[in-house]
Amino acid sequence: MEEIDRQRKSSVKRIVLFGPESTGKTTLAKELSRFYDVPWVPEYAREYLQNKWDLTREVCAPEDLVPIAIGQIRLENQAIIEAENKGKGLIICDTDLLETLVYSEVYYNGWVDERLSRAVKEQQYDLYLLTGIDVPWVADDLRDKPLERESMYEFFKAALLQNNRNFIPLTGTQTTRLEAAVQAIGRLL
Repeated sequence: MEEIDRQRKSSVKRIVLFGPESTGKTTLAKELSRFYDVPWVPEYAREYLQNKWDLTREVCAPEDLVPIAIGQIRLENQAIIEAENKGKGLIICDTDLLETLVYSEVYYNGWVDERLSRAVKEQQYDLYLLTGIDVPWVADDLRDKPLERESMYEFFKAALLQNNRNFIPLTGTQTTRLEAAVQAIGRLL
């Protein structure tokens, strides 16, 4: 059985965009990356699952979760190396493995692969930015819960609380979200 790589140890601060589908995580992650001129870690699940959909018209299955986690950590570890090499003290992560765990619990009736659970417990992040559902939902090939946004938001918030993660909620326009995120990150730096 393939194991999930460990998160690279570093003094580089890790900021995570976190929340339900179609809440502006990727847009805000890219904006923060540009604002701070630091590496952005894209959501590996999006690439992986879009490729799967394009090839087979199949959606995520339980056996996809560990490969997604492996890809996500590899991207994050590469971003840490890039930040260290450029003397940057920060990276922006479009997601993390806790998000993958939440989706596993929701879609597979509470089931989570033990490797994913173990990896989530070992990970450390400095700040989570919990994106609210007060933005329009946008359909695509992978999104499927437009009517469950409120309950999904509550699942994500509960996961942060249960795992004792440092977070702030972000609501409002893209501009107000960016301003709130910059203020919160500024307090860490």
